Amino acid sequence: MKIVDIRATTITVPLEATLRHAVGAHWGRFVRTIIEIETDEGIIGYGEMGGGGESAELAFAGLKSYLLGHDPFLLEELRFKICNPTASLYNNRMQLFAAIEFACLDIVGQKLGVPVHQLLGGKIRDHVPFASYLFFRSPNEPGGPGEVRTPVQLVQHCADLKREHGFTVHKLKGGVFHPDYELECYKALAAAFPNDKLRYDPNAALNVEEAIRFGQAIENLNNDYFEDPTWGLNGMRRVRSMVRIPTATNTVVVNFEQLAANILDLAVDVILLDTTFWGGIRSCIKAAGVCETFQLGVAVHSSGELGIQLATMLHMGAVVPNLSHAADAHYHHLQDDILVGGKMKYVGGAIQVPDGPGLGIKVDREKVRQYAELYRELGGYAYDKDPLRPGWYPIVPNERWADPALV
Repeated sequence: MKIVDIRATTITVPLEATLRHAVGAHWGRFVRTIIEIETDEGIIGYGEMGGGGESAELAFAGLKSYLLGHDPFLLEELRFKICNPTASLYNNRMQLFAAIEFACLDIVGQKLGVPVHQLLGGKIRDHVPFASYLFFRSPNEPGGPGEVRTPVQLVQHCADLKREHGFTVHKLKGGVFHPDYELECYKALAAAFPNDKLRYDPNAALNVEEAIRFGQAIENLNNDYFEDPTWGLNGMRRVRSMVRIPTATNTVVVNFEQLAANILDLAVDVILLDTTFWGGIRSCIKAAGVCETFQLGVAVHSSGELGIQLATMLHMGAVVPNLSHAADAHYHHLQDDILVGGKMKYVGGAIQVPDGPGLGIKVDREKVRQYAELYRELGGYAYDKDPLRPGWYPIVPNERWADPALV
C-alpha cells in the first residue's frame, strides 16, 4: 500500500464563548487544519492540527513529495524523513508530522480492521476520564450568553458542567486576573465542590515568589496538581521545593531532552502529554514509558481539539497504564464537531474509547465544507491577543492583569 495524495483544509468551529487565558484568548472559535491522506487502495486516513490558514495548508502541501509512494505502515521511517533532528533545526515539522501520523495510523487500522489502540499494545481501559476545563469567558457577542468573570459565575458554570457531564475533577485556567482575585475564585470552587479534585493552571504567568505564595495558600485544598505556575524548569523546581502540591507541566517538558533534564533534577511531578506537541501518539506512549520507569505521573494535555485529535487522545489514554490523572479537553466548550453524529458524549466525566477500525471515527465531509467556508468568511485570530484588551500583550512573568470589573 502506498500514499498517493495528501489534502489539507483549514476550518473554524464556533465555541460557546470566548475563552480567555494568560497569553490572550480563543476568540469564540477554534481554528484547526484537517488533513486527509489517501492510499492507492482507496483508504483515507484523517489527521488534525491546531491553527492553520493558508500557511498550514501550504506546509502540508510542501510535504507531499516526502509522502507520495510511502507505505503508511512504515511510520518510523517516515518520522526520520520528515523530522530528522538535525534538519529540524532549520524547519521544525513536529506538529505537521503528528497530524500525518494520526492519519497513517487511521489508515493502518482500517487496512487491518482493528482500532488504533490495538496497534499500540491493546487498551487497558474502556473509558478515559476527563477534567472540566474552566476558563474565564466573555460572550461572543456583547450582551450574549456564556460569561464567566466572577466567583459566583465560575461556581455556577462548574456546577452546570458537573451536572451535564459528570466531572469530578475541575481545572481552572488562570493567569488572566490578578493572582489574589484568581485565588478567591479557586477557593470558591473548593468550597462549592469539597469532594472533587482541583487544578490551577496560570500558563506560567506568575513569578516564582508569587507562585510560591499562591501555592502555599491552597495547600490545604483537595488539589490534584499545580500546573505551570511559573516559567522554566528552575522556577518550577523552586516552587516544588516550597509548596506541598505536585507540580505539572505541558510547557517546560514537551520533548525527550527536557524529560531527561527533569528526571536528572526533578522539577515536575506530572507530565501532560499532548499528541500534537510530542509529535504523535507513539511518541507520547514512549514518553509515558519513561515516566512509568521513574514513577512520574502522566496526564493528557488539550490543545483545542476537534473529534479527530480527541480520538488520538482517547486511544493514547486507553493504552497508557500510568495515566494517573484525568485528561484535559476543551471539547465541551465547542458548539459542534466535524464527526458524523456530532460531538462525542461524556458519561460520568469520561468518554468511551472508540473501537472501530483505525481511529474509530467518521468525518462528516459536509461539516468540513461548512466550517471551511466559515473560516474563509471569518479568517483566523491572534491567539496571543485578548479582544477585551486592545493593545495589550503578555510578558513572562506577567504583571499586566485584566480588570475583572470590566465587562
